[in-house]
Amino acid sequence: MVMAISHSFRFARASLVHHSNGLKSFAFRIPVSSVSTLATKKKFTQPVASLLEFGGVKIAKDDVVRDDPTNNVPDSIFSKLGMQLHRRNQHPIGILKNAIYEYFDTNYPNKFDKFDDLCPIVSVKQNFDDVLVPADHVSRSYNDTYYIDPQTVLRCHTSAHQAELLSGGHNHFLVTGDVYRRDSIDSTHYPVFHQMEGVRVFSPEDWEASGLDGTAYAAEDLKKCLEGLARHLFGSVEMQWIDAYFPFTNPSYELEIYFKEKWLEVLGCGVTEQEILKRGGRSNNVAWAFGLGLERLAMVLFDIPDIRLFWSTDERFTSQFSQGQLGIKFKPFSKFPPCYKDMSFWINESFTENNLCEVIRGVAGDLVEEVQLIDNFTNKKGMTSHCYRIAYRSMERSLTDDEINELQWNVRDQVEKKLNVVLR
Repeated sequence: MVMAISHSFRFARASLVHHSNGLKSFAFRIPVSSVSTLATKKKFTQPVASLLEFGGVKIAKDDVVRDDPTNNVPDSIFSKLGMQLHRRNQHPIGILKNAIYEYFDTNYPNKFDKFDDLCPIVSVKQNFDDVLVPADHVSRSYNDTYYIDPQTVLRCHTSAHQAELLSGGHNHFLVTGDVYRRDSIDSTHYPVFHQMEGVRVFSPEDWEASGLDGTAYAAEDLKKCLEGLARHLFGSVEMQWIDAYFPFTNPSYELEIYFKEKWLEVLGCGVTEQEILKRGGRSNNVAWAFGLGLERLAMVLFDIPDIRLFWSTDERFTSQFSQGQLGIKFKPFSKFPPCYKDMSFWINESFTENNLCEVIRGVAGDLVEEVQLIDNFTNKKGMTSHCYRIAYRSMERSLTDDEINELQWNVRDQVEKKLNVVLR
């Protein structure tokens, strides 16, 4: 279970039901027994403009991006749907996914079913309710999640498919996919990233002979499995287990490794809450689950300094990686300087930094490298002012002064119009 729903609890960070919530008339019912080979047959070098396909289901742009007050999916996010970096065997994300597959295929032959082409459009029930996310949790807000309509979202995590897979009789499975979250702008955060989750279900006969109860047996097996995975990816490293809290597992843990002279959180995991299994018709079973963020680990393994690079089509980036070659060190090719522009304004009660970043990204796209709050104060009238510093930098070329100035004026205009703030 990939439990990276928000910063307050993380498991690291194809809808399978028929929707009747206005998403036209088609059913997002993608067979979980077979994975589409669509992405392996095509070279996705440009964002999809108007039509996507997942497992044979066609999705039009107006199924996702709508002129509706409950819809907060911008064109820039729709353009990432269907890119499926995790299915490109010569891309760092795909290389890492395949390295994890190799570990499970070697140590658990013919055990784990693999799913990497499930539709990222899911119901609120799948994304939140089925994995026991509290009704009042911040991750459900429009500030954190991309909503297509009040009942439908772009998945925040690959755990959105867990309940259906369990109900479908799958006992061992890995789910990989692109996930979507409204977030800040810096070198390690991007509104689209990739996760993998793994689940293993045990029956009473699995643990009864061990002398352990089901929970203890699953926890012991989980740690053994993930310690082996960490060694497979990082070599012989020092490890430590940290007790954690996730609403979907109990007990819950985080695995840290000592790598490059510092402790690195690799993943989150735990023994699946019994209520989740009960809802899937598995009352007599016990299970474990883990989740990890592929970008986070790939940045470390390949020495990639900026998360935006994963989306680059520049051959100076893409040509550096080869299928099956895990850990090739990225050689930076961009030495173009950043340009900083400051913007101050009086905020209102509805202002959020995620909304600000969404507006800036909508204007400048991947030319914006970072948005940072550098000053704030409240005057005697109770009005609060924020000052943000925006760093503009292309990974591929030098930006001209005229280009940057035009971007900044457009950003100021859109921030004032869309966020209803008063510029200073």
